[in-house]
Amino acid sequence: MKNIKTFAPSLLWLAMVVANAQTAQLTPAPKRITDSAIQTDMATYEATQKRIKALNDKGRPVRDYHLAKAQCWLDVSFHEYTRNDRSAFPQEALTESEKLIRGMEAGMSPLPMDTPLVNRADRLRDDLWAQSEALKRHAGFSCAAAKIACAEVELVHAGNEHKQQQWRHAKPYVQIAEELMTEGQRMAEACQPPAPPPVVRLPAVAAEAAPAPMPAPVPVAPPPPPQAPRAHVLFNFDKHTPGEIRPYSMEELDALVARMRQEPQLVQGITLVGHADRLNSTGKADYNTRLAEKRVQTVRKLLIERGVAADMIRTDSKGDSLQVLACSTYKVEAQVRECLLPNRRVEVRLDLKPR
Repeated sequence: MKNIKTFAPSLLWLAMVVANAQTAQLTPAPKRITDSAIQTDMATYEATQKRIKALNDKGRPVRDYHLAKAQCWLDVSFHEYTRNDRSAFPQEALTESEKLIRGMEAGMSPLPMDTPLVNRADRLRDDLWAQSEALKRHAGFSCAAAKIACAEVELVHAGNEHKQQQWRHAKPYVQIAEELMTEGQRMAEACQPPAPPPVVRLPAVAAEAAPAPMPAPVPVAPPPPPQAPRAHVLFNFDKHTPGEIRPYSMEELDALVARMRQEPQLVQGITLVGHADRLNSTGKADYNTRLAEKRVQTVRKLLIERGVAADMIRTDSKGDSLQVLACSTYKVEAQVRECLLPNRRVEVRLDLKPR
């Protein structure tokens, strides 16, 4: 009886998957050659995205592990579809997204926490997989769940690229997974409540004993000023609208806004600094500066929609003058663009009041 209870959730999950026929079905790759077929597939992606949004509208937070994972499976499926990946990866990644969506729609609990290597992807970076498993047991996992979910999906994405085209194609996605895992570790550790101060017991003093002289006070250096909390909102290549923001970076923005609401007495403002990668689709000298400014205005509008007062927001644009990655070893344009993703950012910084 104990074993039956132990495996009941996974059996229930399997029964649900079998009972509910898959609806998110892409056109088979050999037939994916007409406008009508591609339009049908775009409609499938859009319908799946609407189901994820509906779950959020009903109260499932975007920081939820399974909602974030469904979104990231959908994102990598769409990414590889638009890159004309003719393997089974786009369909199998989309299927993983829909499995989780169906489970959430049905109110199943618990949902599976495993991450399958779809399309027989290579397993890369055992250290990152081990870090993910450790974070799932971390006391602060709830704060980092979305980052960990997307890091796992990006590791599978990287493994699929490695299987098909080796390390040069896998590296950008490994880097994304590393960054997500690092941010998840930071968020998990920051999520834990502070440890209570140790209890100090003073020794009993005999009644007739004279009081000991008080020691001279030892000067204590002031604590270092707190680092301003930050978020990085990342945009797709040559884009600046809200729909072109990488979903997992919106998690950082929402977490920063939540912190701002929790500690309003500590925050005097918020600074946005826009950036663009080194590529330039027009050749005009000021194009990337204007593109970075548009990205800043997009994030500013998102903050105002989330209740941040407009007069608290300061903005700046650096264009392509501050690159964090050069990506000079890549030759294929699509790989260069993906590698340069961290450069296409709006830095969001809380300006803290002096203490």
